[in-house]
Amino acid sequence: MTDKINPHIKLVLPDFSVYDEAFLLGSIRKRMQLLHFEGLEIYHKELEQNEEERAYFQKSLQVSYSEFFRNSLSFAVLEKMVLPEIIQQAIRNNRSTIRIWSMACASGQEPYSLAMLLEEYMEKLDKPFPYQLFATDQSASEIDFASKGCYDTASLSNISLKRLDRWFVRKKEGYRVKEELCKHIHFAVFDALTDPLSCPPESIFGDFDLIICANILFYYTKESQKIILDKAKTSLSSRGYLLTGEVERNILKNRMFKEIYPYSAIFQKLP
Repeated sequence: MTDKINPHIKLVLPDFSVYDEAFLLGSIRKRMQLLHFEGLEIYHKELEQNEEERAYFQKSLQVSYSEFFRNSLSFAVLEKMVLPEIIQQAIRNNRSTIRIWSMACASGQEPYSLAMLLEEYMEKLDKPFPYQLFATDQSASEIDFASKGCYDTASLSNISLKRLDRWFVRKKEGYRVKEELCKHIHFAVFDALTDPLSCPPESIFGDFDLIICANILFYYTKESQKIILDKAKTSLSSRGYLLTGEVERNILKNRMFKEIYPYSAIFQKLP
């Protein structure tokens, strides 16, 4: 059995060409096992001939997974170093607001985690500093879920009891994020690969102080990674920060970014 994807598949299904081949092969084999197909070529023909299976498989490639405070080191550096620096710099420069973009927010845990850190820091200031947090994802269903801010108990394992009491309201089947946290976040559908704009139109312009682009790059080809990172670079302010996933740190080598703290996966643009 071949270990390569038939090139014809990528011609019939051009969306597949943006994904890393190892990720595609792994996804195909999972589907083959479920359907009891014994060869790649057999499943290739199924994809070509069966529109329903093709649509199902394409949907399965839209990996949407998130956790609150995912990657503890990155969020510790955000909490103790990066967010305070962003806010203090904005205060020194008499800016009206700070701007953050969660580029692939999935079901919303990432932007809500950021909002908690921001609100907790603001409570230490004499006067809270305004912020705007734009959260986007290519999936309309994920954006709809995220905007409701409702989560079951199992998904809150990374939330301390103090934060659970401060930022969540107990509901019959889990918890809902408090409105004071939600009001600063704008959720919208945006596909960083296919949309011609560099950033979500709701944000009007880029100039973001922080962009979170974590745990999505390694699913894509180098060409697709470049598209996403070019949009991030264009949309960042001159001293803005970019956060990726831990396993994606090497992708930013030779991409004109420097890691600000070892192993944090938090970067700034090189001059």
